[in-house]
Amino acid sequence: MTNLPRLAELVRARNTVENNIANLLGNSVNLATVGEYIAAQIFGITLIPSSHHREFVGIFAHQPLAGKTVDVQWYPRREGFLHVRSEPAPDYILALAGPRQESSTARALVNPWLISSVHLFHSRELLSALRERGVQIGPHTSVINQLWTRAEIFPTPHNPLLTLTEDQRQLLRLFG
Repeated sequence: MTNLPRLAELVRARNTVENNIANLLGNSVNLATVGEYIAAQIFGITLIPSSHHREFVGIFAHQPLAGKTVDVQWYPRREGFLHVRSEPAPDYILALAGPRQESSTARALVNPWLISSVHLFHSRELLSALRERGVQIGPHTSVINQLWTRAEIFPTPHNPLLTLTEDQRQLLRLFG
């Protein structure tokens, strides 16, 4: 017996969900746009249309980072890689990350859209650390665990640059 009727049912359900998300966001549905929307709502980021700036997606609207540019990235699994831009670089990279990937060979069939941790990288400091180690900068830049830990603002606040309110923490837990 074929699974096509069940597959068709699931595809229709997926299309309905994506249509509902697109209507809510007023944007296309992919990991990047949904992550940017979540970050904008939780962290007070004013999103900039992609046709204006390619090196960042938004600007922090509230202190302590008001006026600073930020590139928002969402990784369903934290595999240790970031998309790092060097020239020009945003002031910050805000990385939403799913569960940590322990082995580079362990690949899941499904990558659920979860937020297990949030990391705020200061771009100049990150670039300096990467260059010091001789790491190639680009869309798939390897970032050592020590730098991820130092940049963490949720759930464990290692980075004192941005302290989250309990409301922000609660909103992030909705996606865990």
